[in-house]
Amino acid sequence: MIEVQTLDDLNYSFPAKPKPLTDAQKAQHISRIKTLLERENAVLVAHYYTDPDIQALAEETGGCVSDSLEMARFGAEHEAQTLIVAGVKFMGETAKILTPQKRVLMPTLEATCSLDLGCPADKFSEFCDAHPDHTVVVYANTSAAVKARADWVVTSSMALELVEHLDSQGKKILWGPDKHLGGYIAKQTGAEMVMWQGACVVHDEFKSQALIALKEQYPEAAVLVHPESPAAVVDLADAVGSTSQLIKASQTLPNSMFIVATDKGIFYKMQQQAPEKTFIEAPTGGNGATCRSCAHCPWMAMNGLEAIENALSTGGKVHEIHVDPELGKEAMKPLNRMLEFARNLK
Repeated sequence: MIEVQTLDDLNYSFPAKPKPLTDAQKAQHISRIKTLLERENAVLVAHYYTDPDIQALAEETGGCVSDSLEMARFGAEHEAQTLIVAGVKFMGETAKILTPQKRVLMPTLEATCSLDLGCPADKFSEFCDAHPDHTVVVYANTSAAVKARADWVVTSSMALELVEHLDSQGKKILWGPDKHLGGYIAKQTGAEMVMWQGACVVHDEFKSQALIALKEQYPEAAVLVHPESPAAVVDLADAVGSTSQLIKASQTLPNSMFIVATDKGIFYKMQQQAPEKTFIEAPTGGNGATCRSCAHCPWMAMNGLEAIENALSTGGKVHEIHVDPELGKEAMKPLNRMLEFARNLK
């Protein structure tokens, strides 16, 4: 039997968040970063879960604020020779794999992901070897080595369609690493899926009973849920989808209030796109010591303005992402399949 690591098996050493900055300090860092982006022929690519100041800076400087799929596309297509990726490490690795000729920097290389940590490449490879007749589909939230072992890489914005496509061809699917997203896809598609038992430290903490109580308090609110959440939470949703899909739902649904079960970093973009609407965090497993994440990824929180400035000003000596070229070539294959499939979905 293959040993599968879960959240309970992992001992997290959560990193320290950047020190709070005054408005004056923020303005100084932002000014310097803008100058450095030009000097270094660089562009800032930020995930929806990063700090609002970083998202705003990416927008102001012609960068990108998006989900991981669009981050990968944007970085590959942009003319800048340096990408600075504000997110977590697998996002930086993906950017490097897709554009090996570019320099890829991150505010910190210590920003990781519980899904990545909970899916070691050697154990996952053993899991794949135990199911040789299955097509291996892995979520983007994985290391370069895990991607290299896969037949397909997907993001949450296209996972349903891809699995449905493979199922229509009679493929048996091995899915990793997020068990909640995998379970949701299996339920929606009816596909035969063998699943790695990983979970996101943020989404795994959303609680259905507390959500029911909050919904009773705000009966007019629509519930938006990311499918990395437990099934009991997903079942309460008015809309289920990726970050970009949830942002769109917040604009198109008629409700004036939303309870949102995903990382609260997304509120910046939701509020920007629908300023007249109200957004409330879905309840998690508790507060303080009883809560691993409290609806915000502790590794995403490591991204700060000072760290971005340091990455650009030092030439990336301790900020540059490196991926073994041969490993990158293997990981490129399923990533390119993902991008081509996504293009055909449009």
